[in-house]
Amino acid sequence: MTILHKLTLLAAAVMLALPAAQAQEGDDELRGRGPGGGADFSTAPRVDVHKPVQLIPLYMRDPRIHGLQPFQELVDKTPEGGVLKVPAGHYSGPVHLKKRMVIEAAGDGEVVIDGGDKGTVFVLETNEATLRNLTITGSGESHDSDDACLNVRGHGNLMEGLNIADCLFGVDLKQADHNILRNSKVRSKDFELGVRGDGIRLWYSHDNLIENNLITDTRDMVAWYSHRNVYRGNEGRRSRYSIHFMFANDNIVEYNRFYDNAVGVYFMYMEGGGARGNIISHATGATGMGLGFKESSDIFLEDNEIIYCAIGVGSDLSPFQPDTTIRFKNNRFAYNGVAVYLTSELGGNEMYGNVFEGNLTDVFQAGRGRGEGPKNKWAGNYFDTYQGFDRNEDGYGDTPHEEYAYADRIWMEIPNARFFKTSPVLELLDFLERLAPFSTPDLQAKDDKPLYRKPERRTPGSAS
Repeated sequence: MTILHKLTLLAAAVMLALPAAQAQEGDDELRGRGPGGGADFSTAPRVDVHKPVQLIPLYMRDPRIHGLQPFQELVDKTPEGGVLKVPAGHYSGPVHLKKRMVIEAAGDGEVVIDGGDKGTVFVLETNEATLRNLTITGSGESHDSDDACLNVRGHGNLMEGLNIADCLFGVDLKQADHNILRNSKVRSKDFELGVRGDGIRLWYSHDNLIENNLITDTRDMVAWYSHRNVYRGNEGRRSRYSIHFMFANDNIVEYNRFYDNAVGVYFMYMEGGGARGNIISHATGATGMGLGFKESSDIFLEDNEIIYCAIGVGSDLSPFQPDTTIRFKNNRFAYNGVAVYLTSELGGNEMYGNVFEGNLTDVFQAGRGRGEGPKNKWAGNYFDTYQGFDRNEDGYGDTPHEEYAYADRIWMEIPNARFFKTSPVLELLDFLERLAPFSTPDLQAKDDKPLYRKPERRTPGSAS
């Protein structure tokens, strides 16, 4: 390459870079210019994204269901607003319900609608319909097409007494409001946890009631961009997330029972709502967590039992919005690895009347704000590790309860050391640190008025 060519390329590079440099120098003046530069997206309406229904026809499904009576024929023969009482037996899918009607089993026998392991089995695309006492089974295995046993795309529908089995996704609500799903069973396909589908999924679906259902061996129960829904009296077992909220505001989780799931209830980018009267147990393993928070705000937690979890509460940058709180009241944290795990200490968490007993560690404060002292509010909580007295017998300790990190700072600051958290060496080191501190311990939490006696608790998990 000649010198002339090199100079030409250098000049071109300078000319290309010049507008960018000028833009940086005059950034304040240029900001807002150009297409869309001054747009305010905070009040922009959401585009109505609708994924069309695509049902795989019967002849393309597994041959085992080709000889069964198509359930769609029964639906087509029933008039708008009619009642279809289905005789017991096995029927073939797919089914696409597009008119208001009632579909229910005629007697005590089982009505089975089989999708032949291909695509979605039943699409409910209407308003104010009722499905009752049906077994829907045999969806496909594709996550790309969201293969489900029941796909709901309407409003004000009632679904009760359903048995949803052998499904990738169980019940999938897409832009569906004011529906009720109750007294039903949902079970995924027999896959590894990560490749199962969600048991119950809400996507841009609001004001729904999910009540008294049994969800087992699925991946997650999720609510994305879905507001003001109520999850009441459900039982979830052996899944990943019992319920995972994301950008979903003002949802209520009450009187549920979640056992042996990796995570109980996770609030991610959520504002408003909360959880009361739930039992969350045995969320164990490397990711085990009873209640989780990620940049969420203005949430209440009342009368919950968080027991036998690796982490009882895991909170990251929550509450996130200024001048908001996350309020823990009358909860029980028992026999957890770490009862309350704060990855940042920005304040706004309020702890009133909670019970801490049998935990390996009650409070763990890490990350941003550590070393500045506790900024959260602690009052009237019971700690089985409290070492004071109640000489005036008013029910509260005479001295504050203070949670310090002594040798625990080793595993708090060095994650690889957590394997040795309860080893004899660290226990001995912690004992010596408390006996004669050779370093300044970190204050994790301080309750100025701790309860002296463990309060009696009513049985959680029930509205009564």
